[in-house]
Amino acid sequence: MILGAGESGVGTAILAKKEGWNVFVSDFGVIKEKFKIALDQLAVEWEEGTHSMERLLSADLVVKSPGIPNTAASIVALKEKKIKVISEIEFAGYYTAAKTICITGSNGKTTTTLMTHHILKKAGLNVGLAGNIGESFAKQVARENYDWYVLELSSFQLDDMYEFKADIAILLNITPDHLDRYEYKMENYADSKFRVIQNQTNSDWFIYNADDKVIEEGINKRTITSNLAPFSLTKEIAQGGFVNNKQQLTINIKEQFTMSIHDLALKGKHNTQNSLASGIASRILEIRKEAVRDSLSDFVNVEHRLEFVAKVHGIEFINDSKATNVNSTWFALESMEHPTVWIVGGVDKGNDYSELLSLVKDKVKAIICLGKDNAKIFEAFQNEVETIVEASTALEAVAYGYRLAKKDETVLLSPACASFDLFENYEHRGNEFKNAVRSL
Repeated sequence: MILGAGESGVGTAILAKKEGWNVFVSDFGVIKEKFKIALDQLAVEWEEGTHSMERLLSADLVVKSPGIPNTAASIVALKEKKIKVISEIEFAGYYTAAKTICITGSNGKTTTTLMTHHILKKAGLNVGLAGNIGESFAKQVARENYDWYVLELSSFQLDDMYEFKADIAILLNITPDHLDRYEYKMENYADSKFRVIQNQTNSDWFIYNADDKVIEEGINKRTITSNLAPFSLTKEIAQGGFVNNKQQLTINIKEQFTMSIHDLALKGKHNTQNSLASGIASRILEIRKEAVRDSLSDFVNVEHRLEFVAKVHGIEFINDSKATNVNSTWFALESMEHPTVWIVGGVDKGNDYSELLSLVKDKVKAIICLGKDNAKIFEAFQNEVETIVEASTALEAVAYGYRLAKKDETVLLSPACASFDLFENYEHRGNEFKNAVRSL
């Protein structure tokens, strides 16, 4: 049984069918037309708008979408009957001997995953890209023959992984996010992230952020058998990576590798951390220094993540719609080098805006609220920023931004919130923003 008929569910169906399973796909919502066609072509039975519980409870194995919480009635019933419930990543892992680099963290996962894949591919490795990004891992295991996979893993995917092992695990940071899925306990969320290193042996590697207190605490209370390769922006690291006071990025794996942080394609401290993590993984694989250097300097980031849109009469417009939590927005504001008009708002996931106060005071000249309920934003920043206005469309927000910013200033869309009050998803919000900028 496969619960959820999105990218990962249909990918699982393709692999399960290939491996001789009897497959039934069930989605409590509405299945997209393209996925219905794919399932019909596979001759796989499916249902939508319900879960047939009797049938579900007769399954030998259930593969569930990461979007379904373990508290859902169907999952509780399955666990009571001791029916195995796993993620698509776990299932795909049963059928591949490929090596994996698995990347998790509250922020920077997508960028680091794409960057690592970029380095490996440019170096000529036979490498796939999957997980929380691109085509499903299961589908690629069924149809491709890669030697390596770079996998972006969310905590929800990790929660349903048991036997799977990362050859190289990367943990970028742990900051509060999705706490509603973890009984509002930070330690539960941190434990979920640390599942990225489960089953590792002394021939595997664990790359992690040594500047992150939650990660350091997690390491101190665990016995870790893998080789440790921390990275830091504040201290020198004997085996791993760091940035020294001459702003040189240094990686000490096998031989020393250095490059100026000014030559990195992506700016800002968080992107230096992402570059360190990707660079360390690449040097563990003994990719040539020149190839690593070239790849870190010519990498192009993912859409909707600090994406330069246009410069209009000297005003720079940046689309960071993918920033759906406070921590992502902190990184975005931290990397701003000019006075900034900040577009923020949407569906608040229990945000604590206090951690942004000093950055806002330092960098933000005006705030545009793009959401239905903006009371919390007004309350948080009314004493720090003179001008706070409200907009109900991306077009209106961009018009305000254009009016409030001057030449050599920046208009930044970095909402710190989910998008579902006014938009379908963060991509829709980002695209509407870009269309509005281009219409100026």
